[in-house]
Amino acid sequence: MKTTNILSVVLFCFIFGSVNAQDKKVKAQLANKAEQSEIDILLNSKSFEFIANTALPLGQPPRNLVGSNYSVTFSPDLIISNMPFYGRSYSTTMVSGRDKGMRFKDAPEIFTVEKQGKGFEVRAKVKNDNETYTVLLIVSASGYATLSITTNDRQIMDYQGEVVSIRE
Repeated sequence: MKTTNILSVVLFCFIFGSVNAQDKKVKAQLANKAEQSEIDILLNSKSFEFIANTALPLGQPPRNLVGSNYSVTFSPDLIISNMPFYGRSYSTTMVSGRDKGMRFKDAPEIFTVEKQGKGFEVRAKVKNDNETYTVLLIVSASGYATLSITTNDRQIMDYQGEVVSIRE
């Protein structure tokens, strides 16, 4: 009788443990899907903001940008970039003795948001009076992103950060 009771308790523990483990897996998958759907909704709205955490200048060590408020705001009507530039310039980029960085505010000539596997690829082209900016943003399913900005007279600049909804 004792052996039967012990076997029953052991069997109960195995069953309860496996059900609990499966429950945790299901909860993790649901949380992952909810997170992905937020990014999907945000990118499909075509209005979002990239917040930079790290600058990756060509041929130089990475630079920490956390807390510096460097960002690029994307929308079909207007792209606003307030990003720094660390690198080589092939022409004069000085304005009043200061580097103007990768700063621009204009309507995009090209603006596309495409689903790429589990993430997204955003392409934009912005022209102002002096420069043409080509922007490529690769966004993962979790919202982390890599931004590349190319201009006609400077080295390419890459940034890492995350995509969030536009701050008011």
